[in-house]
Amino acid sequence: MNRFAALLDRLAYEPRRNAKLRLLADHFRTAADPERGYALAAMTGSLSFAAAKPGIIRALIAERTDPVLFGLSYDYVGDLSETVALMWPAPPHAPEDEPPSLSEVVETLASIGRTELPSRLARWLDALDETGRWALLKLITGGLRIGVSARLAKTAVASLGGFDPDEIEHVWHGLEPPYVPLFAWVEGRGPRPVSQDPAPFRPVMLAHAIEDRDFETLDPADFSAEWKWDGIRVQVVSGTDAEGRVRTRLYSRTGEEITRSFPDVCEALHGIEAAIDGELLVVRDGRVQSFNILQQRLNRAAVTPKMMTEFPAAVRAYDLLARDGEDLRPLPFAERRARLEAFVAQAGRDRLDLSPVVPFSDWEGLAEARLSPAAAGADAEAVEGIMLKRRDAAYLPGRPKGVWFKWKRDPHVVDAVLMYAQRGHGKRSSFYSDYTFGVWRTGAAGEELVPVGKAYFGFTDEELLQIDRFVRKHTVDRFGPVREVIHEPHAGLVLEVAFEGLARSTRHKSGLAMRFPRISRLRWDKPPIEADRIETLERLLAENRTDRASEP
Repeated sequence: MNRFAALLDRLAYEPRRNAKLRLLADHFRTAADPERGYALAAMTGSLSFAAAKPGIIRALIAERTDPVLFGLSYDYVGDLSETVALMWPAPPHAPEDEPPSLSEVVETLASIGRTELPSRLARWLDALDETGRWALLKLITGGLRIGVSARLAKTAVASLGGFDPDEIEHVWHGLEPPYVPLFAWVEGRGPRPVSQDPAPFRPVMLAHAIEDRDFETLDPADFSAEWKWDGIRVQVVSGTDAEGRVRTRLYSRTGEEITRSFPDVCEALHGIEAAIDGELLVVRDGRVQSFNILQQRLNRAAVTPKMMTEFPAAVRAYDLLARDGEDLRPLPFAERRARLEAFVAQAGRDRLDLSPVVPFSDWEGLAEARLSPAAAGADAEAVEGIMLKRRDAAYLPGRPKGVWFKWKRDPHVVDAVLMYAQRGHGKRSSFYSDYTFGVWRTGAAGEELVPVGKAYFGFTDEELLQIDRFVRKHTVDRFGPVREVIHEPHAGLVLEVAFEGLARSTRHKSGLAMRFPRISRLRWDKPPIEADRIETLERLLAENRTDRASEP
């Protein structure tokens, strides 16, 4: 565990990608199995421990420190694992246990009962130093935040044998920690791992945001265009195992299985013997509903028949990745698209349809369609923009350059007033960087602000420092970790907020909820009284619904 902790510590302080890659590769090259496999699993988010909850950690530290001192320290540090690691008292006697190995921790947490866990965790914490305690608690809570993506960790593994990182992606979802066959393969000691899963997830292909200068070098004739739907990207896979049993699964874009949340979709697509890349949407009477409607079915512990009837989900197909056991990903997109069209027509499933192609001959014509999807025959409220795909491109995992582009519709922008601020996490834990903002409306007592959204700040360190100073200097009240800041008509801070859309919400005092709000600019120059009003958002919502109603 100490070696794993030292690796995490070095990665957390290393800003350079290539340096992180070297640290990872060196660890994977020199650490033994299964230690390195569990380290890889931790960095790719492949570990979860049902019995280990943050509440257990809080209870343990509460038994050993003054609660007021812990509360003040936690508020200052802003991270539970780091605070506990620093405040954990040294045992009065030499610890009975040796520092645990990473494999011991992982395998114990996977099997230990809830009643035994607190005492075992306490013994581990006693045996470890500060860095070891921090790494252990980060592992348990599942948030390493060391600046290492799953893709970077897999790239480091690929480098052990001179492989392309995509080769690791192709076999990844047929493997389980601690990945002993994977390391044997990349080091030339074993065969390529082969998944026996009849319905495996395949790594998705992603797009780059297109920029104005890209249009100067891209030829419209090389690309196909289709709508970018405002749902969630999914992969539906169905296949037959060696014993003749048909398996049908639904995956999110990250490979998380969400079959139980959408049993109606899987039942409708059962036995298609294919892997389809598409968008999960709610479709009523042939019209795609907004993302806010789809949210009624997301992250539900249980799905009732009534919910499935009121929010009927379906898959709008983008791509055909496999059919009857044949891997179609190496084929050009134009050929995969032709096969997809034939497949959807032949399948005839009522929960599966085809994402239509947007015809265009030049970039100017496509720009007009992007800005007015209703005029082009699309459900305007459910369209985020346009996807551009090279006709000759294979389906590659990750985000290859120059192959797929996303051209999103311009966001809506309003000026809102900062009302509340909360401490961030990870590298932002020392700053008040999560902000709640509101707009004006006329209430019984006169002009008042009503919250319409919450977003985190994502600009330069200097800007973050400026707004953090404002929050600390102008705090008027506190609610646990949240600070209320001054927000009067002539005193306060105006934020320019960009967002994708609006929907009615009974959970918000304003009655409205923003879709993907983010702060685009600080308006130090603007007095709060000149910020937008709720009527502006109401009018925008009404205009969107009018556009939708006028669709052909």
